[in-house]
Amino acid sequence: MSDGIGIANLPNQRHKIVNSKGSYFTIMVCGESGSGKTTLINTLFATEICAPRNYRQRFAKQMDKTTEVEILKADLEERGFNIKLTVIDTPGFGDYVNNKDSWSPIVDFIDDQHESYMRQEQQPHRSDKQDLRIHACLYFLKPSGLTVKPLDVEIMKRLGTRVNLIPVIAKADTMTPEDLANFKIRVRAVIEAQGIKVYVPPIDSEDQNAADHARSMHSVMPFSIIGSTDDVTTPDGRVVKGREYLWGVAEVENEDHCDFKKLRSLLIRTYLLDLKTSTEENHYEAYRLAQMETRKFGEPKVKKLDNPKYKDEEEQLRKRFTEQVKLEEARFRQWEQHLIAERDRLNKDLENAHTSIKALEGELDQLAAYHRQGSGTVGRR
Repeated sequence: MSDGIGIANLPNQRHKIVNSKGSYFTIMVCGESGSGKTTLINTLFATEICAPRNYRQRFAKQMDKTTEVEILKADLEERGFNIKLTVIDTPGFGDYVNNKDSWSPIVDFIDDQHESYMRQEQQPHRSDKQDLRIHACLYFLKPSGLTVKPLDVEIMKRLGTRVNLIPVIAKADTMTPEDLANFKIRVRAVIEAQGIKVYVPPIDSEDQNAADHARSMHSVMPFSIIGSTDDVTTPDGRVVKGREYLWGVAEVENEDHCDFKKLRSLLIRTYLLDLKTSTEENHYEAYRLAQMETRKFGEPKVKKLDNPKYKDEEEQLRKRFTEQVKLEEARFRQWEQHLIAERDRLNKDLENAHTSIKALEGELDQLAAYHRQGSGTVGRR
């Protein structure tokens, strides 16, 4: 019986190539301070990639009133396979009273990575391309138990069209199972009503088990997470990663307690390659096509204010600024008139005071003269 021509061996060849070169993966974590981003990343990859920030650093960041983007890199190895991990952290997001446009640095960073990669593809030599395109974005929702805040809705709308957005509920052990289930329902309702695009695992119609697994992944979104790198002992003597309370232990990898194992499976074990493919074929291609429709080959990226779709916004801002300046000028003129009137009143009071002083000085002179005349008369007697 013939062994064929060898096509069936191609997957093995591909496996050898990938295993020798390793891989890379870029993940972004986004959400308010204190939502557990650092702890979850360290728990996911079983190493301290992100250093925890103390309260003094958080307070300094709040005083700075900026949303920044921090890039953290780590080389991970498991069973001889290497992966270069990049974590994009966004400290300062959503921490202030006025969070208007606080998402701009995050959105701009994502677009800039697509732009940078596209520019590198247009160069004659492309062997050393730097690729920081985001493959997955974990958006952390605080476990309020109420509903999704308008700020979260706004940023998720913008992120969902640019990256593979995966919403998670951080610190799930702070809610009862009933409250957590109700909160998940509310979050899903908001996502559907607002048309927010989230990452949906592909369903393989030929593999029923894989299809069921993908459906189960999608059904538990948003993932409820407990993050902890601490070893604790359960009442039955097991040593697990988790958090210890008076009522017992909240286990990180216990699916009855949270969705950590499902999230890890989604990100790493099952759909890592699909996340990368989706980034390449969907989000990057959408950006590239949009840019190619509005500019010529090799032409630099159109600045925001040069883009026609922002002209109306710019004009409205200009009108609003002009009106504000006019109001301030009118208020200034009122104050100026008030100050002139007050100056005239004070000058008049000062003039009256001088007149009074002159009159008093005249009376003193008269009294002094009268006193001298009286003394002279007494002396002659």
